[in-house]
Amino acid sequence: MRFSVKKVWISSLFLLCFSAFLFAQSRHSVKGSADLEGTILSVTAWRTDSKTDQIKPENIFLYENGIEQKIKNFSYDPSPAKILILVDNSQTIRGDVEKLKAATMEFAYEIFEGDQLFVAAFDEKPEIIQEWTDDAKKMETSLSTFRKQGNPYLFDALEATTREILVPLMPGTRKTAVVLIGDGLDRGSKTPFEKVLGELQNQNITVYALQIPDRTGGAYRRNSPKANQVIEQLTEGTGGKIFPIEEAQTAAKFICDELRKNRYLLSYFPTNTSTYDARKVFLVADEGISLRTKNAQPPNIK
Repeated sequence: MRFSVKKVWISSLFLLCFSAFLFAQSRHSVKGSADLEGTILSVTAWRTDSKTDQIKPENIFLYENGIEQKIKNFSYDPSPAKILILVDNSQTIRGDVEKLKAATMEFAYEIFEGDQLFVAAFDEKPEIIQEWTDDAKKMETSLSTFRKQGNPYLFDALEATTREILVPLMPGTRKTAVVLIGDGLDRGSKTPFEKVLGELQNQNITVYALQIPDRTGGAYRRNSPKANQVIEQLTEGTGGKIFPIEEAQTAAKFICDELRKNRYLLSYFPTNTSTYDARKVFLVADEGISLRTKNAQPPNIK
């Protein structure tokens, strides 16, 4: 079944407006809030020392555009994850169908109780392969529809799947991730890359990548980053991580473990920051603690 913009336009608009209404203050205002939690960041954090102490707010330091922000709360998030696996199904991708299937299936073997997977593939349109499930047999059967054809409209696929699959889960589900299986090439999307990255950051969606070798050989892309730069900016910009597709089993275990064991929610009320411009986010911690989060907050007012 392919996505239909006409069919989902009304429902998507309602969901987006409703979500925006609920979180207009918590996510988009720096001057007071009806939501006492304030602005939320999803953070991956873990101890690299031998200590077993819980990581606390006083161990973390947050800056926006170089201005230190007061952290209200920093708490471990043990909730189940919703993981969208987005697979490049285009004709010239440097990987055969069986390799794409095998990489996707690794996640079905590694998820924790309560986690769910959604599989979508794309060429010139995104296509639902398997709706939310934790059933490995069901996933294996559904992957028989993988095939290679057409051009990779990556940015359009990311925009559509974010809007139609992940955003409707919110605000109830905060632990969401995209696993992109591809090389980062976009050839024909109408959606600008900056818009896609900004929405992923705005929704606190973490992007991981199982990177396939660049079919363009690093060629310059007009009006968009090179393929490998797309992968880098998507993952670094959202606090994710890159793995080569040859290490799919290791990657699936790492990602599922990280989402369940090392995820935290950080809340704060932004101060002395502009509501009209993107703000650089910089997060550091005491010695013996490593962490990742998105590297920017999109503008609060657009």
